[in-house]
Amino acid sequence: MQKFSIFNQYRDAILVLNDRFEILFTNNVFKRTFGKTIDIKRFAHSFNFDICLLDTENIEMISPIFQAVNATENFTTNAAFRSENSEIFYYELSTIKKQNYTILFFNNISAQIQLAESQEKVKNLEKACQNLEEENESLSKIKSDAQAQAIKIALINKVSNIFSESLDLPKILNSALNELLTIFGAFRVYYAEFEGGKFHPKAMQGNSFTYPDTIEYDEKTLDTIKNKQISITNKLEEYICAKLFEKPVLRIIVPVFHLNTLKGVLTLLSHKKREIEEEREILEAISSQFANAIVRSELYEKNTKTVKELKAALQELKETQIQLINSEKMASLGQLVAGVAHEINTPVASIKSNNAIIRKIIKKLDKNELSDTLEEINNLDAEAINRINNIVVSLKKFVRLDEAELQEADINSEIDLTLDLIRHETKNRIQIIRNYGNLPPVKCYPNMLNQVFTNILINACQAIEGTGTIDITTFAQDDSITIKIKDSGAGIPKDQIDKIFTAGFTTKGVGVGTGLGLAICAKIIEKHEGKIIVNSEVGKGTCFTITIKR
Repeated sequence: MQKFSIFNQYRDAILVLNDRFEILFTNNVFKRTFGKTIDIKRFAHSFNFDICLLDTENIEMISPIFQAVNATENFTTNAAFRSENSEIFYYELSTIKKQNYTILFFNNISAQIQLAESQEKVKNLEKACQNLEEENESLSKIKSDAQAQAIKIALINKVSNIFSESLDLPKILNSALNELLTIFGAFRVYYAEFEGGKFHPKAMQGNSFTYPDTIEYDEKTLDTIKNKQISITNKLEEYICAKLFEKPVLRIIVPVFHLNTLKGVLTLLSHKKREIEEEREILEAISSQFANAIVRSELYEKNTKTVKELKAALQELKETQIQLINSEKMASLGQLVAGVAHEINTPVASIKSNNAIIRKIIKKLDKNELSDTLEEINNLDAEAINRINNIVVSLKKFVRLDEAELQEADINSEIDLTLDLIRHETKNRIQIIRNYGNLPPVKCYPNMLNQVFTNILINACQAIEGTGTIDITTFAQDDSITIKIKDSGAGIPKDQIDKIFTAGFTTKGVGVGTGLGLAICAKIIEKHEGKIIVNSEVGKGTCFTITIKR
């Protein structure tokens, strides 16, 4: 009906019913979305609520459509729509009651729901990351559970402070060994890690000495260590096959256990003869704290690595979210362009046919000034028709929504296709210099690469004030193909170059750039196992170098 034709200007799908539930009008968006002719009952049963509490015996009232139609006043709800191929779409359904008419508005909110779900995942990851960081902070504050007797001893407190000051294992080892060296009057102290049935020296304090990668103790000493007992002996030979001392030295080997796992040994060497039975508990307490410090450091390193991995996953999810938004925009653009191209083709074909008929008629006319003028006009029309056809073909090639798989493409032709589509930006203002090399076909996603070329070329056009040039160079080298796009524009400041591929960053004014274009370009080139590099100088221009595998 003519009076409802204004609804064709709306982006939402719109359905108008009378008070007998008869369809009076559907706008163009509705027809494209749900079809031109529908059965209202069948259409209504394609919608449903996630949860519906019935207070009526009428089973039809489970449908949001019937709920909306039977409402006594304006009505708004969210509903799910199942298409004929079982796809689920989400709509915000609004109803306006006007006189005897019911006007239903269908606003597609599927992308918003997907975005909300993605944001919820990001939120959960951030929470998990925060929990791990809190756990990590908690671990860093844990101190060795010293024995009641050891707490009273100043020595244990001092060594305990060393262990609690840091989670860096080499720093802990060197500080603790240096303290033991002083306290026990030893000339050398070292820690050897137990791994693979052998001991591996890791840190040493005192007289300089070069230890082999692995050392072994005699069987009696090894049994003492494995029984979690301290070995105290006077020895000429420090370990098996070691160089003999000039005279026996006091050797104290303190096993370091965490639970029932042998982590290593602390070895003290002293020229002083002394009874250390009263200090045995101190050594045992230090050994226990030493084991806890080692395990805590290992846990810290493990958790630090996990936090880094989670942060990387969070960043990747954010980038995926950007790609999802862009994919939705590109899909909508593709559908719109395909529809426009289809609508243009029909009238252009008719005009082209009429033009051919007129040409034949002109040829039959007598040659005079009028016939020459008509022929000239006919030729101009033919050229205009040809240009329109070329634009339609270029648009169809550019969107190519069906090309989701890798396929071979001519990069030079793809760049030319992009240049055709942005001709309105360059015409009579910017000179395009093509330095194309002889390129082999490349396996790629052509529509994605076209998006990259379009973004960079549009940026170049916008960077050039007045007239200028854009040089495009392509060449093949080894197993890769390189594309260089250089403009004579304003250039990018050095402090901004490292940020241009960051999502949300833009050098353009408010309302001009979103800061997503180059971030998406970088992800597309990464998907092609390539790289994109930018060099720029303020006042001279910018050069983007894209390299992808052949």
